[in-house]
Amino acid sequence: MLKTEAPSGSHTDLDLYDLADLVDALVDDQAQAAVAVRAAAPELVLAVEAALPRLQAGGRLVYVGAGTSGRLGVLDSVELNPTFSWPRERSPALIAGGRGAMFDAVEGAEDHYEQGRLDLQALTIGPDDVVLLLAASGTTPYVLGALQAAQAAGALTIGLANNPHSPLAGLAEIGITLDTGPELISGSTRLKAGTAQKIALNTFSTALMVRLHKVYGNLMVDLRATNAKLLRRALALTMHATGADEAQAEAVLRACDQQVKLAIVVLRTGIDVASAEKHLRAAHGSVRAALATIAG
Repeated sequence: MLKTEAPSGSHTDLDLYDLADLVDALVDDQAQAAVAVRAAAPELVLAVEAALPRLQAGGRLVYVGAGTSGRLGVLDSVELNPTFSWPRERSPALIAGGRGAMFDAVEGAEDHYEQGRLDLQALTIGPDDVVLLLAASGTTPYVLGALQAAQAAGALTIGLANNPHSPLAGLAEIGITLDTGPELISGSTRLKAGTAQKIALNTFSTALMVRLHKVYGNLMVDLRATNAKLLRRALALTMHATGADEAQAEAVLRACDQQVKLAIVVLRTGIDVASAEKHLRAAHGSVRAALATIAG
């Protein structure tokens, strides 16, 4: 029996707990997800190192999963655009059962190996693409079919599973095992297995975006300000990074089409917007490198 499916030896009378003890047990068990991800940190480092040059060469970050794992992949892919201005077309996500499975469970869809292969092929995958394959069990046929197609296309394959020695982690070029063990509610991998996957995805994609110069210091300076909340955030980030007052930062952001990185370079150096754009392009989008070049 897979570890993620095995009955837990802890809290075997869970249904008899009073509410406070029930909540404590669930929270404490979820904390083990972070421990599992910490143990897999070396493999996450390898994955980021291997993915980075491919994305720098124009490749895509492709997510594939089923059920909870598929929804977590979709979530990570969707959030890259507003958070880091990562082009939406460069982070497609596949979930077994299609887009509708994001909202309504399509349980049988994960059993179709050939559909996974065909869905991945339809994205016209190439050697610069990075395919991130997610399955708590590590045995999901849909995901393994997509893995086969990705390998045939020469893409980098990264497999995330929650069971040791799984086919997915073993067959992928880089296998990451998040060994969360049995679930507190037996077999419910939406619990700590899912939490571990979410932490690992956050870590992987954010580390990539930092290395792709989407962050200055620890500031999210390449966000897309598409609503009132994000406009306020862009203004606050610009003020924090430059020391400018609100009126000055707002005026420069407006001149920079709400691009925080560009506004920081303008405010920190006093050069015009066009020159700041030129220096940022030459620095491959790195605010730090652009400022150093102008100062030097």
